Amino acid sequence: MSVSIEDLEAVFDGLVEDILEHFKQYQIPESVCKQLKKCLYHNTLGGKYTRSRSVVDTCSMLLGGKLSEEQFRQAATLGWAIELLQAFLVVNDDIMDGGKTRRGRTCWYLMPHVGMSAVNDACILESAVYILLKKHFGTHKNYVQLVELFHEVALQTELGQACDTVTAPAVGLDEFTMDRFVFIATFKTAFYSFYIAIAAALIFCDVATERNLQTTRDISIPMGEYYQVQNDYLDCYADPAVLGKIGTDIQEGKCTWLIVQALGKCSPEQRKVLEEHYGRDGQEQEVKKVYEDLQLAKLYWTYDERRSREIGDLIAGVDESGGLKKEVFGEFLSKVYKIGK
Repeated sequence: MSVSIEDLEAVFDGLVEDILEHFKQYQIPESVCKQLKKCLYHNTLGGKYTRSRSVVDTCSMLLGGKLSEEQFRQAATLGWAIELLQAFLVVNDDIMDGGKTRRGRTCWYLMPHVGMSAVNDACILESAVYILLKKHFGTHKNYVQLVELFHEVALQTELGQACDTVTAPAVGLDEFTMDRFVFIATFKTAFYSFYIAIAAALIFCDVATERNLQTTRDISIPMGEYYQVQNDYLDCYADPAVLGKIGTDIQEGKCTWLIVQALGKCSPEQRKVLEEHYGRDGQEQEVKKVYEDLQLAKLYWTYDERRSREIGDLIAGVDESGGLKKEVFGEFLSKVYKIGK
């Protein structure tokens, strides 16, 4: 069960017009409006649309069948609001990380005539989220709950990002513990990659009981950790042409699952190599050699099998009496399971 990319993008075109119409009420110059339109398309389109598709699919599951045309439009709009939130976050993330490509495209801040104005563009992308929520859900009985969800998830993700930007050269490898990694995975990844899509659908479908939301949190957090571990693995081992970006975690000195595992298994000699080379440009091969000697790729696939089974067990235990469906979480897990193979 999944909506087509074409149907989703058709909705997005109309939403861009809604956003631009809102801007135009402030008599914004046409040249600026054109640049912001380019920003909206460049930073929101081109991915797999996992979040927006998941909102539509989740609404369909919760409502028990194919969505009407109006239900689809509203669910897709909610999904695009999440995609815009992601766009806001990744534009800033690329600047902070010094990224070069995103989804196979040049990062926005590196585009001609953009530069550091991308910081302000990111803020506008976030504002666009709330323009859409007010226009399309302002009369919904749960409008305030929707707005609060987006604000809270944005803050949680920013807190995760704050922790993620504290790198090895600044604090030393002693700070890189499993607890720190889990915090980053939970706050930087789990809430905005998994929780928000399901929670938004629950709120829209009026089944967002505290129990359903708590169950969603309880499954989204380990799923977010699983996904972040996968991202860390792919950043190191995947072909950049397949990944859509050049992996830079080692050069940037990020607190990844791989470095945490390496620190727990390495010899004093290997530890010295990591301390000398981790987080330094052009020295990633020395770090990767330690990873290879420690067989971290093999360890990752062992983790992958175990963690996916554990998440599957959590899904099997979901109480469906309050309107939540096990298949909602199963659909999410199927989209990320062994994505690196």
